[in-house]
Amino acid sequence: MSQLLDHLIIVPIILPLVAAAAMLIFDERHYQLKAFISLVCMSILAITAVVLLHQASVGGADGQDTAWVYSLGNWAAPFGIVLVADRLSTLMLALTAVLAAGGLLFAFARWDRAGPRFHALYLLLVMGVNGAVLTGDLFNLFVFFEVMLAASYGLLLHGSGDKRVRAGLGYVAINLTASFFFLIGVGLIYGVTGALNMADIASRIALIPVHDRAIFHVGCAVLGIAFLVKAAAWPLGFWLPGAYAAATAPVAAVFAILSKVGVYVLIRLSMLMFGDQAGASAGFGQDWILIVGIATVLFGAAGIVASRQLEQAAGYAIMTSSGTALAILGTGDTAALGGALFYMAASTLAAAALFLIAEILARGEDQSILPDDAVFDDEYDDPFSPDEVQEVGRVMPASTAFLGSAFILAALVTISLPPLAGFAGKLTIFVSLLAGDGAGLSATWVLIGALTLSSLASLIALSRFGIAGFWRELDDALPMVRSPEFVAIGGLVLACLWMSLGAAAGLNFAEQTSLWLAEPQAYIQAVLGGGQ
Repeated sequence: MSQLLDHLIIVPIILPLVAAAAMLIFDERHYQLKAFISLVCMSILAITAVVLLHQASVGGADGQDTAWVYSLGNWAAPFGIVLVADRLSTLMLALTAVLAAGGLLFAFARWDRAGPRFHALYLLLVMGVNGAVLTGDLFNLFVFFEVMLAASYGLLLHGSGDKRVRAGLGYVAINLTASFFFLIGVGLIYGVTGALNMADIASRIALIPVHDRAIFHVGCAVLGIAFLVKAAAWPLGFWLPGAYAAATAPVAAVFAILSKVGVYVLIRLSMLMFGDQAGASAGFGQDWILIVGIATVLFGAAGIVASRQLEQAAGYAIMTSSGTALAILGTGDTAALGGALFYMAASTLAAAALFLIAEILARGEDQSILPDDAVFDDEYDDPFSPDEVQEVGRVMPASTAFLGSAFILAALVTISLPPLAGFAGKLTIFVSLLAGDGAGLSATWVLIGALTLSSLASLIALSRFGIAGFWRELDDALPMVRSPEFVAIGGLVLACLWMSLGAAAGLNFAEQTSLWLAEPQAYIQAVLGGGQ
């Protein structure tokens, strides 16, 4: 990797931080300038994510998978702070860039002017997410998590209103509690291992004395609880559907990545620290993650069916997606984990699109337009009565056609029906589970049943919302889609479609990612050996 590409690793962190700080110089009268800065920043971040993702896909100079390490201050690990880019972290960077770009474009229509400091908070949120997936040590993981959460508090309350305030109070309380558990867990782990660098901790686990191993396990369990809260896993994720439904549409869309950051950390730490090289700690917590994951899938399925609003259903779909990844992680099946990562990315994009579509469908008549009457040739001998002419000749407005098509595509991905990406991901999971022996036969069939039930629940619920949202009376007001909203929704749906058309390549990348995670020694060597 060239020196230029080496420095690209820090761009997803430093660029949004500098841009957000620069915006504080200007007041809200310069919202167009702030929007331009945000757009340029997100464009650069998207390009950077694509370059890093491509670099991770081709591997090192010998073509083998590796992790690229960026040492801040030129202090090598484990004493210095390092950023680590590998297949999993670059996948999360790319997913974050797409979601953030979609939410930002949608906000340009009006939501970025509904309250102060929107763009600064938005970029700080993106910076926190990028830092969390790139950092190589637990302490800075906590720092980036808190930056991400602090920005999310302001964004959740953006636009004000009683509903957002009530949801925001619960959201803040639960996440502060999770952060408290985070600190306790990190403290216990550091007290036993004397290390904060994740690779360094992983290299020391097998050497932990017997009398200290129980304390280490307690610390890991407490840390796991903190991330299960952030991943919205059952029974700790009750806060997510209400909080996300209360947020403005662009905020809810970018919030779709937040729970996946919790899933990312659980995958990273579980695969890195508790593999076969961990000695007596190998497989720690795996059965519990499986149980929690299945319970989250079932809870999300029940929530989708019970939802009365599309944005609530999208929130439960996010929970189901997180639960799927956690359950597969708990099985210990490497091949199935690849399918879960692919499904997680596709379903997260689809849920974000549903949040944006829901906001347009929920608008009042004052924000809508009526379709023009159809025009008929006066010389045409019309066999219908005037009423029948109106019924037959009405032309579907472009906004309705666009929203309906986008809704169908996003819904099909969420439901996991063929031939789209959600189906490809779940089919890979099913085939891998049936071919492997990671979780045992009974657990495998329970998990397959839960995932199938979640698809059925999504089919029932989203069909209901589709009928209610698009089967309208002729005289009903139809929603107007502004240009930025059209681009945002279209971009997210096209990303889902692109993943569907390129499912073979995407699944191959995801499967190679799971194989890379299953061999933690390569990651440890890259970090502690100074990188490549």
